Amino acid sequence: MRFLTPLAFWFALALPAVVVFYLLKRKRVTRVVPSTLLWQRFLAETQASAPMQRLRHNWLLLLQLLLLLLLVLALARPYFAGKAGLGQMQVVVLDASASMQATDETPSRFERARKDALALVDALAVGKGGQMVVLVAGANAEVRQSATSEKASLRRALEGARVTDSPTRLAEALRVAETLIRDRPDAEIHLFSDGAIPELAEFETRDLRLVYHKVGKGARNAGIVAFDVKPNPEDPAKRALFLSVANHRSESVDARIELAFDGQLIETKAVMLEATNTTPVVFIASQARDGVYTARLVAEDDLAADNQASVVSLMPQPVRVLLVSRGNRFLEKALAAAGVNVELSLAADHSSADAGRHDVVVLDDVVPSEWPRGNVLAIHVAPTNWFEAPIGEIESPPIVNWRNTHPLLRFVSFDSVQIAKAQQVKSPAWGVSLVDAPQSPLVIAGEMGRQRVVWVGFDTLESTWPLRISFPIFLANVVDWLNPATAKAEQFLVKSGDAFRLPLAAPVTSGSVTGPDGKVQTVTLAPEASEFVWSDTGRQGIYRVQLGTNQLAFAANLLDAAESNIRPRETLDLGRFTQVKATTEKDANLEYWRWFALAGLAVMLGEWWWFHRRTA
Repeated sequence: MRFLTPLAFWFALALPAVVVFYLLKRKRVTRVVPSTLLWQRFLAETQASAPMQRLRHNWLLLLQLLLLLLLVLALARPYFAGKAGLGQMQVVVLDASASMQATDETPSRFERARKDALALVDALAVGKGGQMVVLVAGANAEVRQSATSEKASLRRALEGARVTDSPTRLAEALRVAETLIRDRPDAEIHLFSDGAIPELAEFETRDLRLVYHKVGKGARNAGIVAFDVKPNPEDPAKRALFLSVANHRSESVDARIELAFDGQLIETKAVMLEATNTTPVVFIASQARDGVYTARLVAEDDLAADNQASVVSLMPQPVRVLLVSRGNRFLEKALAAAGVNVELSLAADHSSADAGRHDVVVLDDVVPSEWPRGNVLAIHVAPTNWFEAPIGEIESPPIVNWRNTHPLLRFVSFDSVQIAKAQQVKSPAWGVSLVDAPQSPLVIAGEMGRQRVVWVGFDTLESTWPLRISFPIFLANVVDWLNPATAKAEQFLVKSGDAFRLPLAAPVTSGSVTGPDGKVQTVTLAPEASEFVWSDTGRQGIYRVQLGTNQLAFAANLLDAAESNIRPRETLDLGRFTQVKATTEKDANLEYWRWFALAGLAVMLGEWWWFHRRTA
């Protein structure tokens, strides 16, 4: 205990003065007092026999000394170090993403963040009009409790929150929180997180008033950040499985990766994970039926959520490709070599007779009599509804940029590729530009409805591209991306927290979903529903769906490098020039003088009550 005004203890000198008054000779003066209970034994004395007398046991003296002592303590203003109360609007954002499951805090980062948030609720100054909102940023941003001053409701909201296996959704939660504090200069956002946030640049120019409560201590983690399955180019009867394992520690780690098919272990590999690096791992496995491959990383770390990933693998089917061209031997040979399952057909036109017979249609500088309804690669041709008019032409456009992170440009380079002329268009809303010239995009890929489209804005024969190795690689990527079987396989792999969507070929009114924990949930669909949507994918693993007589499975995985890097961030970057530093809890002065003053009042009321009790 400390004191804000210790000089008030000088008033304690009045304590011996009170005792001295009881020792001195008394001169009786008649006074009117509210109570004579403690004075009666002295009423018979009219004078003292000596200037000083022996101090006798006297309850009145003890009460006066106690009352004076309490008043001195109240004037000294004692205090203890504690947490300051909150008197304004507070928005609590609790991070419930996968990295919050790390066990470097006891028992986990999420539980530590919840404990700190509950302490903030306890410090809420209800008497000063304090209110609080609780947001949980898990698979989705969820308002667990709207603005209230009821601490019991706030505690229930926090205690009912659950951590997920999904990547962070903090940007979405902060957007909601920002709307709640808008036009409230006394409001604050309190974020309880480890700071594993990929991008917050959108808040750079906003008055966010963010208080960042950091949780977490270390970065002892390795995790699977990518998992894909492809046909083995050397043996079509086998599958090639590609994994990427990231080690975020500052030292190398010996680990083991186990591969299972439909729950049966088929292969184990020992790997050395280099410090702060990503290690590729490849498995070659035989497959005789559709099934689920599961990879499991066995290593000592603080986060288990990223140590396992699954992928649904469907048996490869032949890809029926129709090339509509006036004659392009480069294109024909590249498409024929695009894959072992490619069945290439040639035609001079595409008509309604070809509808539904081919998986991919390639239009090479030919305007068809009827545009394909399926997936299409259009080279130097486009219908009028794809782009805004007018469509111009540019001479010798230089290639200044290409998006090599897109699946279509995997292992593709446009160095030394020269183009004689190309169509000039504006980037449409349905697609993303993959290759750019200064005046126009040159290659665009996207999806319109359920149709995938790749558009090349120049005639390949009027360029040097067919002479480069990147040309057949690009076409192999295009066939794989446009293949409906590839799109079908992709829909069975979702990020944890994202919705699974499945088009319905026939009406279905009911079904069920079995989650990774074995819990079965029934589903009711409207008779006119054309799509099945399941959004409860916050837990990673295999989900098995029963829709009428159809049975299928899809996998939900974390597969997020930013989430696997569990190193706590000391600062949050809001764009290039704005940072929010992690706050530390500071002690505040919690004064107790009011309690001592109330105790003095209680002593006086106690004496009054005792007198009336004895005289009643």
